Amino acid sequence: MSSLRTVNHLDLEPKNKLDKFFKITRRGSTLGAEIRGGIATFLAMSYIIVLNPLVLSGPDAAGNTLGISAVAASTALLGAVITFLMGLWANHPFGLAAGLGVNALLAITIATTPDLTWPEAMGLVVIAGLVMVVLVLTGFREAVFRAVPDSIKTGIVVGIGLFITLIGLVNAGFVRRLPDSADTTVPVGLGINGELSGWPTLVFVIGFFLTAILVARNVPGAILIGIVGATILANVLEAVFNIGPSVDDAGNVNPEGWSLVAPSMPEWSVPDLSLLGNFSFGAFTSIGSVAASLLVFVILLSVFFDAMGTSVGLAREAGNVDQKSGAIPNLNRVLLVDAIGVSAGGAGSASSTQIFVESGTGIGEGARTGFASIVTGILFLAAMFLTPLIYLVPFEAVAPALVVVGFMMVSQVGQIDWTDMGAALPAFLTFALMPFTYSIANGIGAGMIAYALIRTGQGRAREVHPLLWVVAASFVLYFGMGVFQDMLGISSL
Repeated sequence: MSSLRTVNHLDLEPKNKLDKFFKITRRGSTLGAEIRGGIATFLAMSYIIVLNPLVLSGPDAAGNTLGISAVAASTALLGAVITFLMGLWANHPFGLAAGLGVNALLAITIATTPDLTWPEAMGLVVIAGLVMVVLVLTGFREAVFRAVPDSIKTGIVVGIGLFITLIGLVNAGFVRRLPDSADTTVPVGLGINGELSGWPTLVFVIGFFLTAILVARNVPGAILIGIVGATILANVLEAVFNIGPSVDDAGNVNPEGWSLVAPSMPEWSVPDLSLLGNFSFGAFTSIGSVAASLLVFVILLSVFFDAMGTSVGLAREAGNVDQKSGAIPNLNRVLLVDAIGVSAGGAGSASSTQIFVESGTGIGEGARTGFASIVTGILFLAAMFLTPLIYLVPFEAVAPALVVVGFMMVSQVGQIDWTDMGAALPAFLTFALMPFTYSIANGIGAGMIAYALIRTGQGRAREVHPLLWVVAASFVLYFGMGVFQDMLGISSL
């Protein structure tokens, strides 16, 4: 079900204007599959509307905060607008919203930099996005994509599969970080103190087997049915047992609670859009041009390769790859929409808006075109007014779909030629480091550096594309940022 598919329905006639515009039939999809896929993608990524405000809730160096309700509204609005753009212009089933990697970087590191304010931190994100726009328009970003060896491209698909599997298992509480694990010699463990317990875990287990059985039986809408079924069970259990979240508003911890939000009915709320346009380019004055430029470089490199890796993995999984050339249709548009999303996210104080790996859930449901993104965008708009709408669906109800889709993507590992060490080992590093470092960019960086060096060591340096050397050198700088900061006498970023 998940082996590499290619665009192979080009001879089929469209059924109507909608079909013709989105190429639904030509990509081997149906309107029903697109709708189901769009809903599944939204349900899989809607948690960001709650999580992003929590990540960005801390104060900046001046003690000012962004406001949780304002960040939530901005996150939902920007997710809707940029996802619409992806669907209408690039015609791919990708949902976009605030990226977790960059928002954590902003909250933990950048916004706490002495003399830097939240608007100035968001201004750095805007600049990173504008630089990406230039790189796309000049063809550099697509050229880098084409310079990546096929083995690493396959490694990216596999790595994303492992990554979203880990996200699903952690979100469900099935796998937990220390200190929840009883064995302190490992960084993660099974459940609570090595044991599975709690109603939310049961929801995940039941949801997983329901989804797996439906997928194995090729039932149409299997993934969405699994999510809906697990959601209903979760809401019933919450109503009966009043389980509550793992951490309540008072900070009380309940290890057997729902991982982020407890299922509840949505209520109408007026969105607070006060953060739109609340950014500044004053960082180059307040912390100096060198320090500000380094921060932009860190943001840029992260979002640049996160987007490239995610779009490669998802497009290949969806089969949106040309049979003859292996090219992804409208790739330049995909990359440009993502670049615009980064700047737009910064301009709206929601962090960079990026392609979400959870879009694989909708693809696993059958989504192949941008119409699925339109459906996802509409639901993001609804969530802006009904922000607690996503409280209906706890992490534990969506996690089974992420694990099943992860399996589908990992199955492509067989395409790697394991007899060619120079290609296989870099591919291995690519997919191994994505989940182990919780970063798509880290996996790609390690894989590219390894490919360049190992091929050279084999006496096959000519097989390394010149742009790959540029990328490898950039990642050496990225990974060694702390050393370079010390050399330049700049405080830790």
